[in-house]
Amino acid sequence: MTEECQICAKHRGEGPLSGELVARLDGFWIYHAPSGEDGLAPLGYLFIESDRHAPHLDDLSDEESAALGRLRTRLARALRAEVGPEHVFAAVVGRGVSHFHEHLFARFLDTPQDVPWQRSDEFAPRADRGTVADLATRLRRRLGESTTSSVGQSSALEE
Repeated sequence: MTEECQICAKHRGEGPLSGELVARLDGFWIYHAPSGEDGLAPLGYLFIESDRHAPHLDDLSDEESAALGRLRTRLARALRAEVGPEHVFAAVVGRGVSHFHEHLFARFLDTPQDVPWQRSDEFAPRADRGTVADLATRLRRRLGESTTSSVGQSSALEE
């Protein structure tokens, strides 16, 4: 872990990054995307972030990789059950912050067919903090997790 890593800082409740904490499971933190300048967030847009500072996907251990695969599938199922999307996409881009994080986001049924997959979040319902917090609670229940905090909004975390 380095002092400059924005995701490591986020996990400590510091720095510029924020989001509604959904859960901390199996060596990963799951957050709902934060709101934008309009105060709203694309509903069902999640980040899965490694607890350990691992810059890239290939820096994850075999155990972390296996846990990530299971967690990703569980989250996709939970999103489908809670927000009813047409599809759930997963993407590891890794160009902005050098700490492993995966994007998991929903494509809703009313998204025009000509919209590329990577722009699906632009057509997702926009949600206020209360709606995002409610979704995070429902996802947490489906995952069997009891963590109840928001990083960037409240930094008390269960260890």
